[in-house]
Amino acid sequence: MAILVLGGAGYIGSHTVYELIDAGRDVVVADNLLTGFRAAVHPKARFYQLDIRDRGALDVLFQAEHIDGVIHFAASSQVGESMSDPLKYYDNNLHGTMVLLQAMVAHGVDKIVFSSTAATYGEPERVPILETDKTVPTNCYGQTKLSMEQMMGWVSQAHGLKYVALRYFNAAGAHPSGAIGEAHDPETHLIPIILQVPGGQREKVSMFGDDYPTRDGTCVRDYIHVTDLAQAHILALDYLLAGGENNVFNLGNGVGFTVKEVVDVARKVTGHSIPAQVSPRRAGDPAQLVASSEKAKTVLGWKPKYADLETIVSSAWKWHQSHPHGFEEA
Repeated sequence: MAILVLGGAGYIGSHTVYELIDAGRDVVVADNLLTGFRAAVHPKARFYQLDIRDRGALDVLFQAEHIDGVIHFAASSQVGESMSDPLKYYDNNLHGTMVLLQAMVAHGVDKIVFSSTAATYGEPERVPILETDKTVPTNCYGQTKLSMEQMMGWVSQAHGLKYVALRYFNAAGAHPSGAIGEAHDPETHLIPIILQVPGGQREKVSMFGDDYPTRDGTCVRDYIHVTDLAQAHILALDYLLAGGENNVFNLGNGVGFTVKEVVDVARKVTGHSIPAQVSPRRAGDPAQLVASSEKAKTVLGWKPKYADLETIVSSAWKWHQSHPHGFEEA
């Protein structure tokens, strides 16, 4: 019985595959490699290069492999791009998930853990955010992820699908071994962008807006180490395999850091001055996103190991120092 990881050549997906393999699981990876990297896939995982919008390719995979459950990371995830090219996000995220669920129903695969996002909440009613709070996304990315959750709910009613949606925001850090880490082209995530300055790939970092209603005017986000996120996906799948019902869980450290604070920690970790300048706000960016993870800790038994921001940034810095051009030199 194998676990299928869609988007398993991407950042969070590849780390989840490493954790699954380390736990002795049989793993199949599917990825179209548009944003993922073949070199990020664990050598012990069986790899299929396919797009989840390709029903024929999914049918071939499900016929060839005995899949016990699915972990779904295959989606576009850039907030800014989702605002300028929303149709891409509806096509890749929503249409892709529709085709995937059609294939799962057809082949009798009825358990899926889905990588959702705290962006489903929009501007939060309170901080930290609870799973029961209103979901009013302020960007197209968050809207498509919320629609994907809702689609799974209706498919569950009609066909008995069991799903868990994991809502988190800022995945960060890298595998402790330094073998894999975060690499995007173009890079859009804050911590790797900051680390490109001491890495010699950019002269300064931009901070988008300093007039938010936060303690220093910059956006507040909750950063979770990617290995902790990977463990949560495995716990969620095991919860479903043990007979758990449909559920939604927030994943975070429950502590938010401003952009300025993250820059300061990176300066400490790297010993570099890291020049920073204030730029205009980006469309669709909420002021604060901090998640309460008490439900995940209680129901799933999730225990983050790398909650300290300095630890998170240090692991990312280790990866960027050994792989200054991402997987090109891996």
